[in-house]
Amino acid sequence: MSALVIKNLSKGFGGLKVTRGVNLDIAPGERRLIIGPNGAGKTTLFNLITGELTPDSGTIELFGQDVTRTPSRRRPHLGMARTYQIITLFARDTIIHNVSLALLGLSPARWNPLIDIKHQGHLIEHARAALERVGLAHIAERPLSQTSYGERRRVEIAMALAQNPKVLLLDEPFAGLSIDERRDVHKCLMAIPRDVTMVMIEHNMDVALEFAERITLLHFGEVIVEGTRAEVVDNPRTREVYLGH
Repeated sequence: MSALVIKNLSKGFGGLKVTRGVNLDIAPGERRLIIGPNGAGKTTLFNLITGELTPDSGTIELFGQDVTRTPSRRRPHLGMARTYQIITLFARDTIIHNVSLALLGLSPARWNPLIDIKHQGHLIEHARAALERVGLAHIAERPLSQTSYGERRRVEIAMALAQNPKVLLLDEPFAGLSIDERRDVHKCLMAIPRDVTMVMIEHNMDVALEFAERITLLHFGEVIVEGTRAEVVDNPRTREVYLGH
């Protein structure tokens, strides 16, 4: 059974077709890279997969279950988590509070308006374990506003991992990072076990190619090349629309 299957997925905004009949079949434990020039529809594809956008046509299956019309708030409960191209965290709160909030969203306690996260020991413990996985447990009590951009990227990954996802979608996790920060994030991602299937959008080909086992190239919302790293890099269409030569 595949981890994620997308069949003939299409989405348009008015007369603009952003996603055109996309098909993907991603195996459990796979590391899939999604590439394409700006405007290729990569983030829109992620938004469709996570339910933040509703497709005009096509289907999305998560481990054999059709989730095409499943509300976005329900998909994390089914094993799907993601990070975003633009980081949206609570800067005034501590790192561990941010991660605990992500866990609270999966807990029945989220409906309690009077809940105090600081007194939810199981959430705090789970959040701290997630921060340990990304190398940030030692600064868990630090306000997010006092962290570097690279550390915030890792906080976002910790928030996703804390939800125990089966499929993790990463939207440009290396964007805007320094060389040292890229190394830290790369080390973090490479340590994620194979029971988590990962799909990454990324422009930094040096780190992305090392991550990827299979690559999908999007252009104007369509899959135009797909295959192994060698197959995609050597394909003339890749050089034409993406690599620029």
